[in-house]
Amino acid sequence: MVYPSVGICSLAVSFPSIRRTKDYYKEKYPEIVAQVEQKSLARMISVNNSTPSNKFELEMMPYLSDPFRGTVEQRILAPSESSLTLEYQAAKDAIEAAKLSPDDVDLLLVASFLPEQIGFGNAAFLARQLGLQCGAWNLDASCASTLIALQTACALVQAGIHRNVLVAISCTYSRFFDKDDTLSWFFSDGAGAFLVSSLKPNQGIYGTKTVNTSMLCDQFSFKLTEDKQGNQRLQMQVPLGTNKVIGETAADLLLTCCEGAIAASGVTLEQIDFFIFNTPTAWFASFCTRVLGIHPERTINVYPLYANIGSALILANLYHAAHQGKIRENDLVLLYGFGAASSASASVVRWGNVTLGPVPVNKPESTVKSSETKSIIPC
Repeated sequence: MVYPSVGICSLAVSFPSIRRTKDYYKEKYPEIVAQVEQKSLARMISVNNSTPSNKFELEMMPYLSDPFRGTVEQRILAPSESSLTLEYQAAKDAIEAAKLSPDDVDLLLVASFLPEQIGFGNAAFLARQLGLQCGAWNLDASCASTLIALQTACALVQAGIHRNVLVAISCTYSRFFDKDDTLSWFFSDGAGAFLVSSLKPNQGIYGTKTVNTSMLCDQFSFKLTEDKQGNQRLQMQVPLGTNKVIGETAADLLLTCCEGAIAASGVTLEQIDFFIFNTPTAWFASFCTRVLGIHPERTINVYPLYANIGSALILANLYHAAHQGKIRENDLVLLYGFGAASSASASVVRWGNVTLGPVPVNKPESTVKSSETKSIIPC
């Protein structure tokens, strides 16, 4: 069966106004930095007996001497910002980049990790802010949400049920960690949005492969706590051993999904022009290139700029790759991401004439400025 050509026609990203670097923690928490190897981040990201047992740990080894485990910069929500404000800006920019109006959008899909309120997702709230009259659905696939939303939106447009589907993705990890917890150095905030509609013949989504990640069900959890002011909040729990479990499963998930998507697309690995991976660690892109046997120049790694922004990582990598000209119209692009207690997924797309939203403003942290300039680099 020949399906209509459907895929991303516009793409935008949005980040919080606070940018933090290593200097912030060195000046704010010198005692913690001095004892960092006894703290939670170092204990989570480590290797038993200092000997790597798989390719994931092998790529991780150079970062174990860094107390920040490869984190260079983070984007953190200011008091006036939220997952909704980030989603709104990205969604608004994506609509404008596509030269559409809110009335042209006939479905909104939103994946917020996590939404602003317990019990309700952000979709209806975002639709209200954007002035949309269409349906607004919440979708959850943790860090694989971008790919699951892309597949869902493309299927609905291909089926003729909808014409223009707007997808908004956000991750605001900073809300779920105490500032003096070293795990907070590893997590960050960001959002992205894209519009899915009909494209030129032979462009858009080609093939996909998705599997569940039930083997990671016990690695991340949340508990309800109270802050010093007595306000209830959710706090993320990351047990020791999480890094080991991810390391033992990451290669199989990557190969299963990427090889499956390539086969479903009727192409070969060599025909893929560029690869986009979610990059939750500083070394994940290099791990993926090692496992797949591809040249590092065929991918991009935005971890140095954003740290771990979860479900928004694929969109950040995709946006910057397109903005830098690493992806051009009619290139074959493979997208891969995985999320704990959810799914791992890959899609092959032929990139269309995608219009991009504004370049994110690089605002310094209000109290500590970076002492060095970092640019996005291939892994």
